[in-house]
Amino acid sequence: MTAEHKVERKLFDEVMVPCYAPMNMIPDRGKGARIWDQDDREYIDFAGGIAVSCLGHCHPVMVDALKTQAEKLWHLSNVMTNAPALRLAKKLTEVSFADRVFFANSGAEANEAALKLARRWAVDVHGPEKSEIIAFTQGFHGRTFFTVTVGGQAAYSDGFGPKPGDVSHLPYNDLDALAAAMSDKTCAIMMEPLQGEGGIVTPDPAFVQGVRELCDKHNALLIFDEVQTGNGRTGTFYAYEQTGVTPDILSTAKSLGGGIPIGAMLTTEKLAAHMKVGTHGSTYGGNPLACAVAEAVVNEVSKPEVLAGVKEREGWFREGLEALNAKYNMFSEIRGKGLLIGAALNEEWKGRARDVLLAAGEEGLLLLVAGTNVVRMTPSLVITKEEAEEGLARLDRALAKLTAA
Repeated sequence: MTAEHKVERKLFDEVMVPCYAPMNMIPDRGKGARIWDQDDREYIDFAGGIAVSCLGHCHPVMVDALKTQAEKLWHLSNVMTNAPALRLAKKLTEVSFADRVFFANSGAEANEAALKLARRWAVDVHGPEKSEIIAFTQGFHGRTFFTVTVGGQAAYSDGFGPKPGDVSHLPYNDLDALAAAMSDKTCAIMMEPLQGEGGIVTPDPAFVQGVRELCDKHNALLIFDEVQTGNGRTGTFYAYEQTGVTPDILSTAKSLGGGIPIGAMLTTEKLAAHMKVGTHGSTYGGNPLACAVAEAVVNEVSKPEVLAGVKEREGWFREGLEALNAKYNMFSEIRGKGLLIGAALNEEWKGRARDVLLAAGEEGLLLLVAGTNVVRMTPSLVITKEEAEEGLARLDRALAKLTAA
């Protein structure tokens, strides 16, 4: 990149609202699971844009879909429908339990729609007193005021004044606590089938089954937040397929567009009927440009060989991380499913997940954290063995420097 086109990191501090603390390097381009910064330094990407870049950077099917649609229609508004949105909605009903789809721009918006649908259904069918929403501590459901309140992390929701009411939180994986708390006033349970931001926590199968049974007992809806776990991330198109439980409402986003902002709420025909004309909406939701790219992504990710490849790649990462742990003794366990992987730090390294992230960055590897004690990896679902091995080699060098310090 020429000096005249280079953007300095200090410009962020001058023009951006300071709610982020981005790395000093500024990416310039990407291909597959590799990124190059403005100085042409290469990085292996195990972060995947926080579980978004499911096909890596600039995958041909996404580039082709974007270019083709870019010369046809970008935006129409919901005064009209459009072919890419209808094709994508049809595909999502084919790969899930759902009959109906609502499009939005993000996971937070998809969850907002899910929560509004649950409350509207409860009012219509049972009356206004059935309004309680139960979620779980350390859960994460987005940053709108409603979704951040339902999310179980007070650090994200405190400090903005009075919160939306009738929302309560219980420990994840504690079925007895849920059974004691639920009543016929409970409108919905919202949960992640595998907690992402909360530390890559997999629930006990009996817990998920029990949640479904309690919802049925109390006439409450079960909402699965699959914003991070969906679209092939755990080795099935949606993670609920591995639980033996079917939700009433499901939210999806992040990797749905492979990098194009798009989210969706999926539900049944019976529940969708409560969202009548004018009940909810979105200016950009379902726009043809985003839907055309997402359609290409879903078509690619839903291929049996891609989903099988996720489980194969999980093996590469687990084997590599276990080998590193045998060498450095930093991890208490390797968590997660598919390519939503968490390396939980042991007592000696507790609280130092960000140190690992920064050390890896210095070696040309991009990682994530899930809290202060878990190093998170959400790479491309089609990452090559060469890219995975090179990334793990860079992590080896980073851990060697950390443990020697």
